Amino acid sequence: MDLFDATTATGDGRPGIGQGAPLAVRMRPQTLAEVAGQQHLLGPGSPLRRLVEPAEEGSRRAAPSSVVLWGPPGTGKTTLAYLIAATSGRRFVELSGVTSGVKDVRAVVEEARRRLATRGGETVLFIDEVHRFSTTQQDALLPSVENRWVTLVAATTENPSFSVNSPLLSRSLLLTLQPLTTEDVRHLVHRAVADDRGLAGSVRLDEEAEGHLLRLAGGDARKALTVLEAAAGAALEEQTSTELPVVDLPTIERAIDVAAVRYDRAGDQHYDVISAFIKSMRGSDVDAALHYLARMVVAGEDPRFIARRVVIAAAEEVGMADPSALQTAVAAAQAVALIGMPEARIILAEAVVHVTTAPKSNAAYKAVDAAIADVRAGRVGVVPMHLRDAHYAGAERMGHGAGYRYAHDAPHAVAPQQYAPDEVVGARYYEPSDRGYERDVSTRLARIRQILGEA
Repeated sequence: MDLFDATTATGDGRPGIGQGAPLAVRMRPQTLAEVAGQQHLLGPGSPLRRLVEPAEEGSRRAAPSSVVLWGPPGTGKTTLAYLIAATSGRRFVELSGVTSGVKDVRAVVEEARRRLATRGGETVLFIDEVHRFSTTQQDALLPSVENRWVTLVAATTENPSFSVNSPLLSRSLLLTLQPLTTEDVRHLVHRAVADDRGLAGSVRLDEEAEGHLLRLAGGDARKALTVLEAAAGAALEEQTSTELPVVDLPTIERAIDVAAVRYDRAGDQHYDVISAFIKSMRGSDVDAALHYLARMVVAGEDPRFIARRVVIAAAEEVGMADPSALQTAVAAAQAVALIGMPEARIILAEAVVHVTTAPKSNAAYKAVDAAIADVRAGRVGVVPMHLRDAHYAGAERMGHGAGYRYAHDAPHAVAPQQYAPDEVVGARYYEPSDRGYERDVSTRLARIRQILGEA
């Protein structure tokens, strides 16, 4: 657990951060003006700005809300949480979703309630990687959020709709952080080189090294500053003259312990490579897919992120043309999480080869989207009486289940009767392709629909 009282910070408003702290911590913005990117969240009157900026005297600002910050690594989630606490003089407590448990949460909440009761001030509870919290741990936060014993700021790199409990999410303001642009990270790097909080002009970063650093950072400010600090330390140690040490490309390469992957200056942003990787698998170009996989591996991309993209591709691009591709991809994702790098590259390669070379069909993907579109358009209707649950008391008296035909008693185990609500009878969502396994599905489905049409 890491905490500090924002009211007892150093004279310049920072929480007692010394020069021994990592460069990324020392350069953490002290005001909204220093925050890079995220302008869509920081406009005048925005909820986040109202949380961060101190209220003007006499204003009737609403009580602070709890927020969930969703975005890629290094985009400023921790920074915004600190600013919410520091600019309002509230106590700041940080917990990690990886190492903290229910006991830690309850201890923070109890202390926060005690401080409120004794007029000791409000508490901002920042939980990093909240998606790592179990359902029980997230449930333990609900009373403190509902009663505003703490202002919860939860950060996650995973989609909160799937990783955060619905009750907790419904009680919080969801704010989506965008990946930082290359220019955003460049600005932060320049400031870190010159600022007294950072390297104070002790080194010079040459153009080629800067370009390589920005490409490897992939929009992650923390990664950029961490690599910069290591490279600057190496340059200062190797200094042999009175001239200003230069951080050049070889210095950057030695600092990060990976060979320089010289990307085209016109592109190769983080998401461009991901996009090309997915489209290569979709297009069945296995060599191109493996090339982009290699680039991500060398650049230090999280292998779990790559594995998730392969799983999605197996379902979205291959689908029922080869159902075993999804099995391979899911097994690979589990194995990657178990094994880790560097061996995970072999597991990823196997899954990429399977997905890329498999026959392709997006029929299931299109089918579910078409069905969802009908539901959202109001085409729902009531469940046919003979399909309704007849197991509870009184159901039979209401006619539930009357006339239902048990499929296994019918020829070919296909019982002709109405299954869909009246509003969508005859709707055709799934249209299988003529590729791979779906070729057989297509023939069987045509016969099934013919039998069902006899109802």
